[in-house]
Amino acid sequence: MVETLIFLSSGLFLGWSLGANDAANVFGTAVGSRMVRFTTAAVIASLAVIAGAVLQGAGSTTGLGKLGQIDALPGAFIVALAAAVTVLGMTRARLPVSTSQAIVGAILGWNMFSHRDTDTTILSRVVTTWVAAPVLGAIFAASLQVGIKVWLRIFKPHMLRLDQYTRWALILAGAFGAFSLGANNIGNVMGVFVPSAPFDASVIRGLTVTAEQKLFLIGGVAISVGIFTYSRRVMETIGADLLPVSPIGAFTVVVAQGLVLMVFSSRELSAWCVDHGLPAIPLIPVSSSQAVVGAVVGLGLLKGSAGLRQLRWRFLGGIALGWVTTPLIAMMLSFVALYVLQNVFGQEVHL
Repeated sequence: MVETLIFLSSGLFLGWSLGANDAANVFGTAVGSRMVRFTTAAVIASLAVIAGAVLQGAGSTTGLGKLGQIDALPGAFIVALAAAVTVLGMTRARLPVSTSQAIVGAILGWNMFSHRDTDTTILSRVVTTWVAAPVLGAIFAASLQVGIKVWLRIFKPHMLRLDQYTRWALILAGAFGAFSLGANNIGNVMGVFVPSAPFDASVIRGLTVTAEQKLFLIGGVAISVGIFTYSRRVMETIGADLLPVSPIGAFTVVVAQGLVLMVFSSRELSAWCVDHGLPAIPLIPVSSSQAVVGAVVGLGLLKGSAGLRQLRWRFLGGIALGWVTTPLIAMMLSFVALYVLQNVFGQEVHL
């Protein structure tokens, strides 16, 4: 049991890193605009992310598992560790890094080391989501912003009442965004451990708790710890450094990000598309960082030339550079660490 917990520790580390970085994508704009206090944001995000992970986490985990079936617990340990170290390094550099890209790069490193073929069809779908996530984020944010402006023009609420509405809207949007984050990104944290899951299913008062759900619960708690201990710095970055946003703009960004994550997490939506003759939506963990940055850029584009001038393109370029280098760094770290663990410490990293 002790050995199992040691191997799971890298997944917990990755969960902590995700909470430290990606909580900014849920409440960063709200905290950055001073409409929601950090403590309030952290409590709501923690509870919602655990609920999303346990209740809806299986969908995106299945898609990620098709990219690489890591069949040994020591191998899963290294893959999660390589992704976590990559995310932590980018976070310390104050860059909203993609945890999804880090875990994908680490899985590819395991495929290379174990001489397993990478399903190029699945990989192409994953890469496509890297493009689709910010594009959808921009579309959702722009559409929501237009709708909100129309509502304000029609109803013209008093300034004090509007401020109250906005605060509650930010809290509800943050809860939705955190739930979506847990549902979609728990696959990044614990997905590599599913094929070699060290737990058994349990029945508690007639309710079956699967081995996957136990993994997801542990991962959700790790994400929550990351939110409380290290997320404030990145919240301030995404809330202010990329584009100054109003409180209403903050609400728009959070809802848009949550919608993007739910699109790539919902089995029901994917099945609905198939039933109506549409292509199935790939159920894959996507980057909440890419979704929220796309949403912020969408707000900037909606403002026209003035919004484009407000966007801090140098900072945006730094984020883009991180997206390119993240999977490459994670892949190299994973490959080297797998070699060391197997040849120096004698652990079988694949079967």
